[in-house]
Amino acid sequence: MVKEFGRLQGRGRESIDRGMMPQAFWRAFAELGLEPSAVLERAHLPATLHLSGSPFVATAQIFAIFTAAEQLARDAAFAIRLVKAFDRSGHQPAFLAACYAADYRDALYRIARFKRLSACEKFLISESDGELSIVKEWPFAQAPEPALLVDVSFAFAIEIGRKGTGHDIAPVRVELVRDGPRSDALGTYFGCPIRYGAPRNVLVLKSIDLDRRFPSHNVEFLELLTPALAARLSDLEVDGSFAEHVTRALKRSLASGRPSMATIARDLGVSDRTLQRRITEEGTTFRTLLDDARKELVEPLLLDPSISIDEVAVLAGYQEPSAFYRAFKSWHGVTPHRWREKTAGTAQDR
Repeated sequence: MVKEFGRLQGRGRESIDRGMMPQAFWRAFAELGLEPSAVLERAHLPATLHLSGSPFVATAQIFAIFTAAEQLARDAAFAIRLVKAFDRSGHQPAFLAACYAADYRDALYRIARFKRLSACEKFLISESDGELSIVKEWPFAQAPEPALLVDVSFAFAIEIGRKGTGHDIAPVRVELVRDGPRSDALGTYFGCPIRYGAPRNVLVLKSIDLDRRFPSHNVEFLELLTPALAARLSDLEVDGSFAEHVTRALKRSLASGRPSMATIARDLGVSDRTLQRRITEEGTTFRTLLDDARKELVEPLLLDPSISIDEVAVLAGYQEPSAFYRAFKSWHGVTPHRWREKTAGTAQDR
C-alpha cells in the first residue's frame, strides 16, 4: 500500500516513517521533461500517486522515486537543474521559512527545524573550528540514499545561501559516499573540492559565510514567496508605532522558533530595556505582540491549501502542533481545520 508507513520507538514516543513529496517536486520534474507518471512507473509505484492529494510517502518510496528520476534523466547535472526549476514550480514552507531568516546560519537552522515535520529525514548540523557541517540521516532507510537526492539537498542548501546573501557562496568541501563522478558538473556548481568514497555524505561550509545577512527587502525573494507571505513582508515599508515594528520583527523571526525579547531588540537596534520601556509606554506587552504577530501570520497561511496545518504551526514558531491548535482555538473558538473549511467555503460563496 502507498501509505503503509513503518514505525520506530524513540525517546518515549513513536515515530512514523512519513516523508513528503510536495507538488513542487512533481512540477519541477515535469518542467525538466520527466513526466511524474513515467517516474512513478519506473519506481514501481502507482502511476497516479502524484495526483492522490497527499504529499506523504515512506522512505523506501522516496528513494525509489529519486532513483527512477536519476535513471530516466541520465544527466549528472540534473540535481542542479532541478533545484533551479523550483524557482518556477513553487517553493514549500521550508524555503519560505528560510527566506525570513536573518542570516545564512539562521536559514539553515530553520530548514533543519522544519525537517522535524518529516520523521523519516533529518538534517544534523554541527559547528566547530570555523566550519559548519550538514549531515543527513534517514532513520527508516534500508538502502543507501540515492545520489540525486543527496545532490538536490546539498545544492538546495547552497542555493539558499547564494540567493539570500547575494554572494557566490562556496562550501569548504563536499563529501559523498558514492564512487567518482561521471562529469565535473557538481564540482563546477559547488566550486569546491568533492571527496568521493567518503564514509558519509556531508556538506561543509565556512562559518564566516554563515554570518552573512539576508537583506530584509530583497525583491528577488519577494517574488518567490506565496502572495500571502509577500503581502505580509510588504508592510515592512510602512511606518507605524514602535509596537508595530516589534510585531513585524516577530513575524520575520517566528519560523526559527519562539523569538526572545533580546533577539527582537537586536534586530531593531535597541537594548532589551529600551524595547521593554517603549512597548510599555504604548500600553502593551511583549507576549501580547507575540500573539498578535502569530495571528496576523497564520490566517493568510491557512488560506493557502498547499500549506499543511502542521507547517503553519512551525512557521508561527510553535514547537509542537498541539500548542498551535490550543492557541488558535482560544483566538477563534474553532480548530485551524474547521476555520480553514469555513473560510474556504465563504470564499467560494463570495
